[in-house]
Amino acid sequence: MKVIRIPAGVYAANCYLVYSENTKEAIVIDPGGDDDDIIARIKELGLDVKYIILTHGHGDHIAGVKGIKEYTNAPVAIHRDDEYMLKDGAINFSSSMVMGTVELNADILLEDGDILNFGDLEAEIIHTPGHTPGGISIKIGDSLFTGDTLFAGSIGRTDFPKGSYEAIMDSINNRLMKYPDETIVYPGHGPSSTIKNEKASNPYVKL
Repeated sequence: MKVIRIPAGVYAANCYLVYSENTKEAIVIDPGGDDDDIIARIKELGLDVKYIILTHGHGDHIAGVKGIKEYTNAPVAIHRDDEYMLKDGAINFSSSMVMGTVELNADILLEDGDILNFGDLEAEIIHTPGHTPGGISIKIGDSLFTGDTLFAGSIGRTDFPKGSYEAIMDSINNRLMKYPDETIVYPGHGPSSTIKNEKASNPYVKL
């Protein structure tokens, strides 16, 4: 498995290209803008994109979706509880962001425990609400893509509409910290980490 991180858009949300080195089948996680740059990497690597997976519905994570979908024709997947955000630029905040209003429809509505296969890899969907009601993390092999739930040394904001501090703490401590220490954490913003590092240094992690 190969992981390519592309900080995308003016808010530098981490877009990830995750692909099988054997088959070149791939997923795109959270294309938050700069779709031309993301498409250029897809072309350069010769990837066959099977899914566009969104960890949640905020504008800084979805602004590049339309361009990526137009190029790849891959279905857009988001958790069922965040579907409403995609359809309304005021609710997903894009209308008040510099990229302008982004509104779109999902092709796949995800549930906790769903598996999306690409090449010889599988992406397991873990419902991790708190930042948004339908926030997800994605487990692929020994890696966790945590969106805006868990960052290196911090957590996502919960002061947005329908955010919940109690829910995000439950998601982190009961749903994510159960994975092995060597599990790599790829967050929605900032550098990567490991479960071991977060247990040792993240003030929000309760052991």
